[in-house]
Amino acid sequence: MKILSKLQSLKKAVETIADQSTLALGGNVLHRAPMAFVRELARQEKSGLKLVKTAGAHDIDLLCAAGSVATVDAGFVSYETVYGLPPHYRKAVQTGMVKANEHACYTVISALRGASANVPFMPVSGLKYGDLIEHNDYFVVVEDPFTGEPVTLVRSIFPDVAVIHVQQCDEEGNAIIAGPKFEDVLMSRAADRVIITTEQIVSPFQIKQNKDKIDIPAFLVDAVVHVPGGAAPTSCYQKYDVDEQPLRKFLGLKEKQEVAEFIKNYERKDYQQERGTRVW
Repeated sequence: MKILSKLQSLKKAVETIADQSTLALGGNVLHRAPMAFVRELARQEKSGLKLVKTAGAHDIDLLCAAGSVATVDAGFVSYETVYGLPPHYRKAVQTGMVKANEHACYTVISALRGASANVPFMPVSGLKYGDLIEHNDYFVVVEDPFTGEPVTLVRSIFPDVAVIHVQQCDEEGNAIIAGPKFEDVLMSRAADRVIITTEQIVSPFQIKQNKDKIDIPAFLVDAVVHVPGGAAPTSCYQKYDVDEQPLRKFLGLKEKQEVAEFIKNYERKDYQQERGTRVW
């Protein structure tokens, strides 16, 4: 049986992303973020991107530093306790360059569930305290038609593209995620298109031997990009840990040219498969 290969270069896959696209980024905080893809978005100077993630960190911060972002829908954006707050994201929001659509993590999940079910909104529990409902038009309180009690709705978020980094994938797009899956599987069901970046390309035979472990089936996937080390400097379960040195360096960058140089320093690693060499 002939294999329908969806393999693309990193550059080609990113070229398919239009400015002003709504992008759901896989992973969680400093773990399994699709960083090679994110860096290529910055290299290609994509603009007006609308980012969606329950808990973001270096991915969102880097794209804000590159001037690529219009809005962010997230439960929070932080480098976690060790590294602190994201300075580029914070500056972009404070100066009005980026609009932060503040959520609880669960309301981002609910908004994606609404998209996966192709409905315009989803009921959510909680949000009874604080002022998120009062100050944001993507939450509405209505009367439950069954009980008469108030219930909060969140507007569904329909990503144009979900970009997800995985440990294994075949050329057809059947992807296996090792360890925590976060919201990646849900994102793949909510988005119009899915692009997989992967540590390893495995044979269709090997995938079929582990078909019960497939998290994202090929029919959902538009493109597959082979990028070993593609989550670095965030971690990738069973492959590598968080790389502290570049993260601390990035947090200290002030000028746009410094950010560009930081991204440029990853080119050899990000493009290694296109050159037919292995450096990771």
